[in-house]
Amino acid sequence: MAFEGLSDKLNNVFRRLKSRGRLTESDVKEAMREVRLALLEADVSYKVVKDFVAKVSERAVGEDVLTSLTPAQMVIKIVNEELCSLMGNANERINMPSKPPCIIMMCGLQGSGKTTHAAKLAKYFKKNENRPLLFACDVYRPAAISQLQVVGEKAGVKVFEMGQINPVTIAKQSIKYAKDYGHDIVIIDTAGRLHIDTELMDELKNIKAETSPHEIMLVVDAMTGQDAVNVAKAFDDALGITSVLMSKLDSDTRGGAALSVLAVTGKPIKFVGMGEKLDDFEQFHPERMASRILGMGDVLTLIEKAENVVDQKEAERLTKKLQDNTFDMNDLLDQLRQIQKMGPLKNIVAMLPGGDKIDEADIDDRQFLRIEAVITSMTPAERAKPSIITPSRKRRIAKGSGTKVEDVNRLLRQFDQMQQLMKKLGKNNFRSNKRMKKRLAGMNLSDMGNLPPMPPVKK
Repeated sequence: MAFEGLSDKLNNVFRRLKSRGRLTESDVKEAMREVRLALLEADVSYKVVKDFVAKVSERAVGEDVLTSLTPAQMVIKIVNEELCSLMGNANERINMPSKPPCIIMMCGLQGSGKTTHAAKLAKYFKKNENRPLLFACDVYRPAAISQLQVVGEKAGVKVFEMGQINPVTIAKQSIKYAKDYGHDIVIIDTAGRLHIDTELMDELKNIKAETSPHEIMLVVDAMTGQDAVNVAKAFDDALGITSVLMSKLDSDTRGGAALSVLAVTGKPIKFVGMGEKLDDFEQFHPERMASRILGMGDVLTLIEKAENVVDQKEAERLTKKLQDNTFDMNDLLDQLRQIQKMGPLKNIVAMLPGGDKIDEADIDDRQFLRIEAVITSMTPAERAKPSIITPSRKRRIAKGSGTKVEDVNRLLRQFDQMQQLMKKLGKNNFRSNKRMKKRLAGMNLSDMGNLPPMPPVKK
């Protein structure tokens, strides 16, 4: 999980502070030394670490903190605020022009995930009722155009390509095409290199001069740590980037690049890639990311993810079934599939308060597959009315799903408990808030994945 190592170390520091009650200046200095080491181990730039610790220390040794009844909580509050400040305080939006199309030029080194994230960005805009268009200007890398066409098709976004001709010519024609066919977002996928060179930068400068992009977005691989920051600085010096898209953040347990890039380059991170699927893509919110780092979760992003995958009409239907106590195993199966659309389970857990305390080894997406196997091994009558499932039926279901009778019993027990809870809530609670209905229908079944881990898959 993103920032896993840093989060663990910082929480250990804060746990020791809380155990001491009143704090002295010496306690704060000792804690800041540990914070400094934690940030350096997370591959945060040395200068950034030095400035960050100095700011936190200056505020943390103040009278308001040391004389507070909860000094440790005050220190955590200060660290949280300074982390937000370090990453930009607020989410930065795309520089939209008053007159479309908005031209976004994607750039980055080869292997950073530029082409895939161009499609992710296009899908993001499409969800927001824009009409994006992808342009294939990487004419050097083998199969680059084909790759963009494949991911563009998955995103449901048209790809404009003219084969392997001069990319500047393609860029020029693409703008004309977008205006002619009413596309309000233009995303240009440019060529990358294994390293920064004069030829690459000259080509990007020419494309920039020809298209006058409103946004020059650099895609950097979070797993490269400080190298990502160095790449960002080099591209900014040569090209004048306006923002950063950080890919593979979910795979980087350190997170140093995300904490360093704004301070070093002055350019904000606007989006992050959090997985391999096209929907594993988020706006970058500094305050939410700071909350994740400190183990407080990110419920707002989790709710947004749920709202994106849950159909409004389906949510209303399921809510009515819940309030009428007619929710059955077929509905449960639908809900589990909705949860799976939100991305890897480890990423969902990481957004829950306290989720950082759960061992990643205990989080297995195949748990959902086991539950699905149990439910699909039931007859239509059993799914509609689980109360008819007798011991002999349980044995048959367990055999058919490759599980144990205990697993079937556990699922049935959890299902019954959920029904009892919904019955107690009453109808009025469901009617009180439309948004809550939608969230509940998409989120209330996450606990149903608590079956034992599946055995290793035999190869």
